[in-house]
Amino acid sequence: MTNEAPPRWDRRMQQRLAHGEAAALGELYDRFASLVHGLAHRVLGDEAGADRVTREVFGHVWEHPEEYDPKDGSLRSWVASLTHRQAVARLRREASEGAAGPREIEEKVHAASAAARADYIVSSMPAPLREALDLAYFHRLDCARAAAGLGVTEDEARRRLRLGLQLLSTAHQGPRRPQAMAPPDAGSPR
Repeated sequence: MTNEAPPRWDRRMQQRLAHGEAAALGELYDRFASLVHGLAHRVLGDEAGADRVTREVFGHVWEHPEEYDPKDGSLRSWVASLTHRQAVARLRREASEGAAGPREIEEKVHAASAAARADYIVSSMPAPLREALDLAYFHRLDCARAAAGLGVTEDEARRRLRLGLQLLSTAHQGPRRPQAMAPPDAGSPR
């Protein structure tokens, strides 16, 4: 993340959790449960394991809200990073118990690392780029409709999509390139 201050919501949420406000945990869960479960499922490939990791992550957040440092980034990024660590640890424990071979485990870990980096990149990119990607890929709008939704020209929408995708493509860079995890087929966002 840049040197910007974290959103006020992040700081306030941390304070509420630190004061033991149960409603804060519920609000955090409502906001991030699908992110946590989705990341855990990508790592583990198992619904029951993803459920366990989801419970572990929110339990950890509840017990240790002071571990979140707003200077290091958003609360979303911290929760995603915590999820990744918990899921990888569970995956490695299962591997040591003989559930899968080391190569299969490392491939899953690399894929999950790319997914976690992608989530961080998306949550850290400027809002105009994130909004363009959201409309084109998650709402499956073509470029003209995305431009209308953003209130910009088609050329500007294309520019934002191109820049957002360039940033997102760096998520798969690393010592080894796992098979790319493509966004849902959104047609041509041109």
